[in-house]
Amino acid sequence: MTGTTADTVAPAAVPAVRLPRRRGTELGLLALAVLLPVYGYCAVGLAKSGSVPPGAVGYGAGLGALALLAHLAVRFRAPYADPLLLPIAVLLNGIGLVLIYRLDLETPADRAAPTQLVWSTLGVGLFIAVVVLVRDHRVLQRYAYLSVAGALLLLMAPIFFPAVNGAKIWIRLGGFSIQPGEFAKVLLAVFFASYLAANRHALAYTGRRIWKLQLPTGRVLGPIVAIWLFSVGVLVVERDLGTSMLFFGLFVILLYVATGRTGWVAVGLLLAALGAFAVGGLEPHVHSRIEDWLHPFASIEAGQGPSQLAQSLFAFSAGGMLGTGLGLGHSILIGFAAKSDFILATAGEELGLTGLSAIILLYGLLVERGFRAGLALREPFGRLLSMGLASIVALQVFVITGGVTGLIPLTGMAMPFLAQGGSSLVTNWIIVALLIRISDSARSQYDGTAPP
Repeated sequence: MTGTTADTVAPAAVPAVRLPRRRGTELGLLALAVLLPVYGYCAVGLAKSGSVPPGAVGYGAGLGALALLAHLAVRFRAPYADPLLLPIAVLLNGIGLVLIYRLDLETPADRAAPTQLVWSTLGVGLFIAVVVLVRDHRVLQRYAYLSVAGALLLLMAPIFFPAVNGAKIWIRLGGFSIQPGEFAKVLLAVFFASYLAANRHALAYTGRRIWKLQLPTGRVLGPIVAIWLFSVGVLVVERDLGTSMLFFGLFVILLYVATGRTGWVAVGLLLAALGAFAVGGLEPHVHSRIEDWLHPFASIEAGQGPSQLAQSLFAFSAGGMLGTGLGLGHSILIGFAAKSDFILATAGEELGLTGLSAIILLYGLLVERGFRAGLALREPFGRLLSMGLASIVALQVFVITGGVTGLIPLTGMAMPFLAQGGSSLVTNWIIVALLIRISDSARSQYDGTAPP
């Protein structure tokens, strides 16, 4: 008698599973991300003049069109991308436009919202370009040294232009101005990620061991330390200490992610403390900010009126739990930096602790999704790049929020997406585009092979 035995029976094939692309979820969240700022725009008009602003429909249509174009680019070029990244960026950008418009009503001669809307359009345009043209983020690894050369040139360029508010970080030509350091941080993130990915094993397992820290050989660690020291040195000359802190934090975080050595975090904190102590004592511009941080109400006691930091603290206090309402605060008393460095004070006063917490949670979610995309990748460059880009956003939010609330000394940086500043806004849209591309690669690698 013939027949088949259990040993000869072929195992049943496991059917491939197609991962959901979740573009419909993204589109629904984008609709909400557009409607909320439009509601805020109308609320400002009702609070200030008792009527809906005449440009409300145009504002909503413009923001919605930008969001739709960005969504279509993601739908067709990065179908597996994280569905939260784009809606969060659109919502934060929209809230920033509302806050700037609200402050413009107090300064009719200095309107910043129209210009910020133009920069938003350019930012979304570059977002679409990155998503469409960069089909694989690993291509960027080929241009590591070109990226660092471009970053250093961008950092040095403002040295040859006049200082603005004590810092030489701007290039001004007629009525046009740009902050090159904002673009340099993305290029340095590409370089750090590429170099550390190529040398991570040598950094972690070679060299001399001192106490609990494995020190790599100078040949491996030397080039990246030299690049970092040069960039930070240029920034110190330009008195841009906020970006110096950001680059230092980015360097330490990526070094830790690449090697897994917690000792690098301890060394980084120690060096940061020593550098802050030295610069705070030797640089008058920085020393004055430390004094303002330690004694925020000293100018009031001296009969000179409140400082910018004191006005910011008053604004947060006036906001309470639920805020005064959009258009009903007095954060414009902060002065010339109300729309830029201190934009968060307006959010804290008019939206209260509840609204401010929601904004911080949006940033936290944006950073978490960036980290998640990096952790899901199987190759080191993409993992490090995603971690670095998300860390840039996290460090900026921490430094700015800590500065305007009195937690740490104030440094001149722009709150991502919220604050007035075209260079920062465009750069953050590029960061989100790269995170979209990385998250698409992270999920598409499992398409058709995931278990049911």
